[in-house]
Amino acid sequence: MPGVSLKPFDLLANAVRAKEIAIVLVRHGFAEIIEQIETPGAWWQRFVPAPREHRSTYERIRLAAQELGPTFVKFCQLLSMRPDLVPQSLVLELQKLQDAVQPLPFSGMQKVALEELECDLAEVFSEFNETPVASASLAQVYYARLKADGRDVAVKLQRPDLQKTVEADLDLIAFFAARIHHYIARLRPFDLPAIVEEIRAGLIQELDFRHEARNQQYFNAQNPAPDKVFAPEVVGQFTTRRMLVMERVDGRRIEQAPLTPEQAKALATAGAASLLHQIVISGFFHADPHAGNVLVTTDGRLCLLDWGLAGHLTRRLRHALADLFIAAAAHDAEQVVQIGLSLAGPGTQPDHRTMEKEVTIALRENLNFATGHEQIGLLILKVIGIFGRNGISVSRDYALMAKAVLSIEEVGRTLDPEFDLRLIAQPVLRELHRERWSPKALLGKTRTLFASAFNRLGDLPTELDRLLRRLEHDDLTVNFQHRGLEGLNEALRAASNRIALGVIIGALIIGSSQIVTTGIRPYLFGYPVLGIIGYLLSALLGLWVIWDIFRHGRHK
Repeated sequence: MPGVSLKPFDLLANAVRAKEIAIVLVRHGFAEIIEQIETPGAWWQRFVPAPREHRSTYERIRLAAQELGPTFVKFCQLLSMRPDLVPQSLVLELQKLQDAVQPLPFSGMQKVALEELECDLAEVFSEFNETPVASASLAQVYYARLKADGRDVAVKLQRPDLQKTVEADLDLIAFFAARIHHYIARLRPFDLPAIVEEIRAGLIQELDFRHEARNQQYFNAQNPAPDKVFAPEVVGQFTTRRMLVMERVDGRRIEQAPLTPEQAKALATAGAASLLHQIVISGFFHADPHAGNVLVTTDGRLCLLDWGLAGHLTRRLRHALADLFIAAAAHDAEQVVQIGLSLAGPGTQPDHRTMEKEVTIALRENLNFATGHEQIGLLILKVIGIFGRNGISVSRDYALMAKAVLSIEEVGRTLDPEFDLRLIAQPVLRELHRERWSPKALLGKTRTLFASAFNRLGDLPTELDRLLRRLEHDDLTVNFQHRGLEGLNEALRAASNRIALGVIIGALIIGSSQIVTTGIRPYLFGYPVLGIIGYLLSALLGLWVIWDIFRHGRHK
């Protein structure tokens, strides 16, 4: 079956887990799908009780993911960051998934630490608290103290054998996705196998904590306001693929921090300004700054945690994003659509009127200045969804950006009920405007343009000399390829054949008439035999031409 990447032997090896997944899906009301994809040995589903409570389809997907464990939770969290691929209602439901699970005993986690350090814990840490301070689907975090310099650190350890478990679960997800794509036509437009492969790559990358460490280090190096927002400093000496050691940050979750209204408002402004600077100016940003990943420190700063997922925007994408913000603020649906078309790939032909209508409705519902109902993050999610439904596949990082903006709006409103992201965005957009259109920027663009033109002019004599040499040695070949002219060639061939036959028939008739009038012998029925033969041949050829015209049609 095309699209199924899982071999039968792999399915057999994971038969118990595959059956467990199928049972959970049936229990949450997806028995019809299991029947349609013809899962081997699905007779047992008759004995699985149907769900009693009436819930929406998307809510049942979320509950099933929670029951199936860490891989499915993380998979659905990453899926929620692709509003251009899945419905917006599903995106909002999956964002409710909580990445917190029961902690494992330290004995299992200690084994990971020993394997990564390749020595005993006491050789690196003078103290190590065996009680985890956080437990997520991929890792657990512990507090410790470095033996070398006495620094207090946080140690993030990956759950044991997680890579093997995740890869096995991803293979099974790919198996089910491929069968759904093959057997259920109404879900085929979503291209589930392609979505699974894209999310697989992101999830496997998150399993390498060195990637997260590099993200934290890069942010701190580019951060213009470390006195307001920062990421924990990484201790690179002890950071490996499954172990991340970083400075311990003393702080509280946003909802637990004792803040005055003025302090809360200042923090909301600082956090939003930092994220917008990351997105619009740096082009590198934290992709999941929800409340659980933000701490308020004892010295009144915001600390961004969990840098496993970060977005990257090129200069072209940043400039398009700024234009999108400006067009949305002006409620210019036509300009929003034009920006979307500029991001589309070749051959995309969306319905402009339908897109403009949908964008207009989205702007009215989510950016209504008259009523004060402004949800920029939700608006971006809807616009990206509109683009996706119309065949415009935007960059994955745009979807990550939309999720980040939505999260920071939620955090901002938690701190400040009067939080207005639009006001905070204005100075950042002005800074980007200076980057694009300042005299220095224009001079740089002009210099680059002229340098490129002069380089091409410098190459011109060499290219002309090469062309003339080929002409001199008769070594120049020009290939033309005509497309869509096959029918014309055939029609011209048929027409020329009929014209030639017409000329032959006319010549036979004229020649036969001259023979008859001159009376050349021998005779047949009183007429010259050659003349009669010429008339018969011309009549037969004429009848054949008429029959051929009627048989193939006049257009031939």
